[in-house]
Amino acid sequence: MRVLLIGSGGREHAMAAAIARSPLLDALFIAPGNPGTAVLGTNCAVRADDVPGLIALARQEGIDLVIPGPEAPLVAGIADACAKAGIPCAGPTQAAAALEGSKTFTKEVCDAAGIPTARWERFDAAGPALDYVRRHGAPVVVKADGLAAGKGVVVAQTVAEAEQAITDMMTDGTLGQAGQSVVIEDCLMGDEVSLFAFCAGETAVLIGAAQDHKRIGDGDTGPNTGGMGAVSPPTGFDREQQEAALDLLVRPMLREMVRRGTPFTGIIFAGLMLTATGPQLIEYNVRLGDPEAQALLIRLESDLLAALAAVAKGQLDQTDIRFANQSSVSVVMAARGYPGTPVTGGVIRDIATAEAMPGVHVFQAGTKRNAADELVAAGGRVLAVCATGDTLRQARDRAYDAVRVIDWPDGIYRHDIGQRALLAEK
Repeated sequence: MRVLLIGSGGREHAMAAAIARSPLLDALFIAPGNPGTAVLGTNCAVRADDVPGLIALARQEGIDLVIPGPEAPLVAGIADACAKAGIPCAGPTQAAAALEGSKTFTKEVCDAAGIPTARWERFDAAGPALDYVRRHGAPVVVKADGLAAGKGVVVAQTVAEAEQAITDMMTDGTLGQAGQSVVIEDCLMGDEVSLFAFCAGETAVLIGAAQDHKRIGDGDTGPNTGGMGAVSPPTGFDREQQEAALDLLVRPMLREMVRRGTPFTGIIFAGLMLTATGPQLIEYNVRLGDPEAQALLIRLESDLLAALAAVAKGQLDQTDIRFANQSSVSVVMAARGYPGTPVTGGVIRDIATAEAMPGVHVFQAGTKRNAADELVAAGGRVLAVCATGDTLRQARDRAYDAVRVIDWPDGIYRHDIGQRALLAEK
């Protein structure tokens, strides 16, 4: 099978590593890829959101299956373009990808399907939004309606913080078009987890779960990011509970999407809060999470490519998902300055030394090669340093031992990934 994987992040490096293990694979192309994926296949200089360019590449290389990694190509309509070109694609249509592309759409689907979620209001102008938070009080959650690379959500603990978020998004335009409309929600309390499933029509097959750490700072402080680390599986959320959450939060959504004439095919990522009254939906994403994918996929024992090919055909009875009975921890190393303006260009050394350690995998994201062929930082989130272990503590210790081996003076990371899960085990 000749495969085109779309994306350039740590998630795509982890997906490429899993796909490369498949006996079904004949050739792997990654667009645009990164220095890590270049070792596993052929990188192609086509942007992840360049739908015509991706279709031209797929035709040129005789691609049998297109696998979108990030949300941008899905929201841009890559699955629709693939269908028109007769190329199988393991992802949802542009209409179905609105589950991630619009917070308002997600909330409307939840309300129609009876899915438990926080009370919400949508605003298209700053004035009414500011009036609402002043009347409502805090804490509240302010969400940009559109795609914002994981940075469009502010959990405001005070009215002043909510006012600032609204002003930033709607008046100052810090998120561009994505923040011109906002959804303001009640703040849910509990443990947040990420649940993943393969979907086709009204059928969902559980992949697994992970727990992300979104804030930049230790102790869940500072602004939200795309994710600073993950643990899989989450403590206190076993397979039986994950299946129950699918019944409550995912399968009703799939039925509603079919009813609307926009059935969902692909991977669904349900971000949910485990509250005192049961799981409630925070958001849907229409792809694997990052860094959750890295933590999940290093535990995967079954064939990811075979499963994604079955998804593209809508034949979920053929999916086989098996994970090692281990824990995994993923620690993101970001560039100093992230999630603001990152310091780029710094040389990164000793990744190979880290990867020689037991159970350790290092996935690249914001990296490139400089003129001297040295690996350098080229983005905000740069590396995901991951490890498996027979226990969560062993996986965590291995991951942090590997982080400390990597020589990159500009790298920053959280020191407490998995700490909350360890405490919960006790």
